[in-house]
Order: sequence, then structure tokens, then C-alpha cells
Amino acid sequence: MYESGYLTDMAVEFCKHKHSRDDGVIRYYEVDVDDKLSRKLARPQGKYTTLETNTVLSGDRDGYARISDALGSCIKEYCKGCDKVLAVGLGNPDLTADALGDRVFKKLSVTRHLDPDKYLCALTPNVLGMTGIESYDIISAVADRIRPDVIIAIDSLTAAAAGRIATAFQVTDSGITPGSGVENHRRRLDKASLGFKVVSVGVPLVVYSSTLAREFCADAECERGDMIVTPKDVDILVEDCAKIIADAINGAFSFVR
Repeated sequence: MYESGYLTDMAVEFCKHKHSRDDGVIRYYEVDVDDKLSRKLARPQGKYTTLETNTVLSGDRDGYARISDALGSCIKEYCKGCDKVLAVGLGNPDLTADALGDRVFKKLSVTRHLDPDKYLCALTPNVLGMTGIESYDIISAVADRIRPDVIIAIDSLTAAAAGRIATAFQVTDSGITPGSGVENHRRRLDKASLGFKVVSVGVPLVVYSSTLAREFCADAECERGDMIVTPKDVDILVEDCAKIIADAINGAFSFVR
């Protein structure tokens, strides 16, 4: 989980082998973690794409559609050939910084009741502490029943730089470990564990106080496992990021609408 002492879920922070392009509004980063690099970094093997933009932080809601379109194209590329899509909103809906998955879930336009062969459906399993059931168990049971082509998991992430909060949208085919960003690791969701292709979408919404201390004071001595920090307006940021992600998924899989 750590690179140079920092806790992060962002590939652009834990891996130096990245390529980027910039269209003036969005900066695109692509990272490929092969088997050798995966063992070296102790990170899941796969492809990671990050779209960085200050649109949400600046409150430029007129620009949200552009971000959604770009993110939707990225998600669609990761899910190429997939007609049956199960979207899963991870996290704790009662904890604002961890409620991204639930907020996205509530904004999705599901279509499985209209066409059982080409659809978008969704669920939100909540967290173990609320239901007494692992997210993996709920997702696995539903997926085994409906047999989707791909599972899209949406969750809040942890960054190693305060400047990335609500400015980066990461998509990866490596799967996701719920709770890993706050050191509350649950069973990993990926093709190996579930038997279905898993694409995860996330936005960093928290950093560790030790990360901030090192960021602004290179000589700071801090222990890991300290306080988790999030912006005071995180409720607005979560809602806006959720709208962008939901619009991206709805647009990418508008089979019937």
C-alpha cells in the first residue's frame, strides 16, 4: 500500500512508469503494471487510467458533461464487448467521504427490467459493520445469479497528495479491495475471486495527516495509521463526483434509453 511511506490507491503516485497527454481541461495518465512490477510494488497487476481535472474543485458545473463524456469513453474501452453490466456502489453511505459508491448507485439508470440480454443493473452492499455480511459475499451471490459480462465497482480512494482530492478519476481492470485505502482490508474483488471481469472506478477523497505533514514539511516524523483528513466541503465534492461518474456509466451503457 505504501510508496516512500505514503498510503495511496492512485497508480500515478505509486508507479513512476506513466505516460500522459493533456487536452487543456483533462490530463490523462496511463500506467501498466505487469507481473514483474506487480511483485516489486506489491500492487495488483493490470492497466490503470487516470483523468485529472480541476473542474470539480472549481465548481464549473457547465464542464461536468465534458468530464463525464471522457470518463464514459474510458470506462467503455475497459468494458469493450460487455453487454451485461453490474455496477456496484461500495463504501459506507453514512460516512460522507466513503459514500461515493452509494451516491453513484442512486443516480444510475438501470435497464435490466427492460432487456435481460443487454442491460445495466446495480446494487450497493453497504459495509460489514452495518449488515454483518461481507461486500464480497453479496456481490458474488448476485453475480452468480445474473451472470454479468463485467462488474463495475465504484469506491472512494486515498491519495498521497492533497491536490488530488476530487481532481482525479481512476479506472482500472485490476479490481479493488474495499477498505484498503483506510487500512480496513476486506476480501478483494477481481476476476480471480469472483469469476467475472471487474473494472473499478474511484476518486480520491481522503489523505492521511502524516501524508500532509510530509507534503508540507519534508522533515516531519509521522506514524502511519494516524488521522484521515478530508475537505470540509466533502459532501459537495462527493455529490458532484458521483454525478460525473453516474452520467459516465449511464452514457456508456445507454442500451435501451
